[in-house]
Amino acid sequence: MIKIEAFLVNAFTSNGSGGNPAGVVLHSDNLSNEEKLKIAQEVGYSETAFVSKDTEVDFELSFFTITGEVDFCGHATLAAFSTMYKEGIVVEGQYIQRTKAGLLAVTIALNGKIVMQQKQPKCLGQLDCTTVSSLIGIDTRLLESTLLPIEVVSTGLPDIIVPVPLGYLNQIQVNDELLSLFCKKHALVGLHAFELCEEESKLTASCRNFAPLFGIQEESATGSSSGALACYLSKHIFLNPLNDFIFEQGRAMNRLSIITASVESNESGIIRVTVGGFAQRIGRQHIYLKQ
Repeated sequence: MIKIEAFLVNAFTSNGSGGNPAGVVLHSDNLSNEEKLKIAQEVGYSETAFVSKDTEVDFELSFFTITGEVDFCGHATLAAFSTMYKEGIVVEGQYIQRTKAGLLAVTIALNGKIVMQQKQPKCLGQLDCTTVSSLIGIDTRLLESTLLPIEVVSTGLPDIIVPVPLGYLNQIQVNDELLSLFCKKHALVGLHAFELCEEESKLTASCRNFAPLFGIQEESATGSSSGALACYLSKHIFLNPLNDFIFEQGRAMNRLSIITASVESNESGIIRVTVGGFAQRIGRQHIYLKQ
């Protein structure tokens, strides 16, 4: 038997609490995909990040849910680099990670905040309100009342971005079976719903995220989806060269999380997307694998 140590980390915490838990396994170079999946299942969180050496860039990261590998995971990236920072493997500065979503920069600030570059956004089409209404249990007319499109956007993973009127976010009741079938049919990861906050609020939007196809009924903080939402808002509402957003997520789960996002644009469109936040270690877990 070989003993694997997994760090248990809450990512996108708010003043040290809340956040979305992720597993982090360092020195994963010799682990097979089957072993990584087994470890992720033992950890039991929505995602576990595995950090390995890379011959060309600083690190290679892979991400596993309890059902299989995904190309990228924002909150697990944050958890991984926060863990490496606290373990003394990295210091403040910028690093490049290799993921299946591409080569992406990660910056570690003096205060421990992790800021992650996202892939350039891809807008993959719009969906009608009637279709989405059946997935989330919100009346079609209410969805139409936002006067905003429902759009599939990817900054690493494709999500359905769904605006709902203020006061209706907590009323969403996702049909897990229908959403799973829809995402599988259209090669999507999940659905990211949001309501814009009042103008006087420090927050831009409150969010909820659902990915039942990957065994995630609801997630309390999602980095890649927040990047996609930031691009959506920059395209449809905040038409500025540089936009900074603050999102809250996990309120309905009693796991309030805070996610920052920035979008830089020029006359050609969006040129840079970043998502950031803080992480808090909550424990360690030892997992034993047969050799």
